[in-house]
Amino acid sequence: MTAPEAQTERPAPPARKGGAAALGWILTIGLNVVAPIITYHQLRDHGWSEFAALLLSSVWPVLDSAVNLAWRRKLDEFAVVTLVFLVITAVVSLIGAHSARALLIKDSGVTGLFGLLCLATLLAPRPLMFYFGRKFATDGTPASTAWWNGLWQYEGFRRTMTVMTTVWGVAYLVEAGVRIALAFVVDTDTMVVVSPVMIYTVLGCLGVWTAMYGKRSQAEGERRAAEAAAEADAGASAA
Repeated sequence: MTAPEAQTERPAPPARKGGAAALGWILTIGLNVVAPIITYHQLRDHGWSEFAALLLSSVWPVLDSAVNLAWRRKLDEFAVVTLVFLVITAVVSLIGAHSARALLIKDSGVTGLFGLLCLATLLAPRPLMFYFGRKFATDGTPASTAWWNGLWQYEGFRRTMTVMTTVWGVAYLVEAGVRIALAFVVDTDTMVVVSPVMIYTVLGCLGVWTAMYGKRSQAEGERRAAEAAAEADAGASAA
């Protein structure tokens, strides 16, 4: 804990605009998750190839990025990562064999790449979870974004973001390894069910852990700030 952090309580987040935040969440989830899935399966049901359906369904996240750019005059890191992984998925679907097992392995490879990306960003000025946290902890307004960015000055906040990024990276590398191994020992019909269950189970567990760890880290930071303030008051009274 640095000296400034010991003497200064972290600033509270600015009041969020409920309507803007809700609309942002709806657009993000709808255009990045719901719309691509529905589009992909509808096109596959109508005879489109896997790659063609995937390519067309990726238009929705692109639209989300365009809306975000027009609305907030900036392209946030969450949208950039989404676009990067759409490109990676499209490229991966083109290479190698096109058997059912190969497709399952390729799908696992994408989550493994995400795990590697998380760990690689530990070498960057700020880890990946800092940007993901800013996406979901703020409403995208300049005030809330500046508040989140300002938290980086606190050693405890930096440690929290680093730990979160490390855990997500390791978890997705392990998840990808397990799914790839299962693809060789479990029949395809079973694996088609097991694979998405694993994906969303890991995501759900990571989401719950992240929320709990974040709250615990915040409470610990507030406790230390309160203790430092009490010590400062005691020292001032003694003087």
